[in-house]
Amino acid sequence: MSNNAKSAKLFIFAAPSGAGKSSIIKKIISKDKDNIQLSVSVTTRPPRDGEIHTKDYFFVDEKEFSELKEKNAFIEFAYVHGHQYGTLRNFVNEKLKSGISIILDIDVQGYTQIKDSLQDTISIFIIPPSLEELKNRLIARGLDSKEVIEKRMINAKKELNHAFSFDYLVLNDNFNKALDDISNIIFIDDFEYANDKNLNILKDLLD
Repeated sequence: MSNNAKSAKLFIFAAPSGAGKSSIIKKIISKDKDNIQLSVSVTTRPPRDGEIHTKDYFFVDEKEFSELKEKNAFIEFAYVHGHQYGTLRNFVNEKLKSGISIILDIDVQGYTQIKDSLQDTISIFIIPPSLEELKNRLIARGLDSKEVIEKRMINAKKELNHAFSFDYLVLNDNFNKALDDISNIIFIDDFEYANDKNLNILKDLLD
């Protein structure tokens, strides 16, 4: 496959909870597993059903996380929804050196830490068609309590305010269309993607 992944780039994905980011990332990776992988983050969050240590996350306690921060082991870290998350510097560097592109699935807090310090990165922010649709998706997936969903909705507004600083804004109104757009951004050299329409949608979300 002729694509950007073979030049070992760092792709940064962010989105409010429920915008479809995780599902899109899984599909992207399935297109070229040998050349693009998801970075495995460190988190203090307890594992959900089916999640595996070292595969889905590196699950650690608060003490271990603090020790890693003191050692400057993270290229970024953030406190999100009551838990800490971080991206290991060595993990990313080793993959890139071996010619494997990496996707970082991170919070906007983490993105603001690294956007000016890392070279050769492409950042993608996925936006929902409306805040009402975003809330409906959170309810439908059945992972969170009513209180947690309300907290996620408050955070969503804050996250959307940071979306303007990303290289690409992709609307996930139709999953297959959003997947095609992001696939083209990642796998086609010099792909031209117009952000204008989605910028207007983002502004409407924040009004």
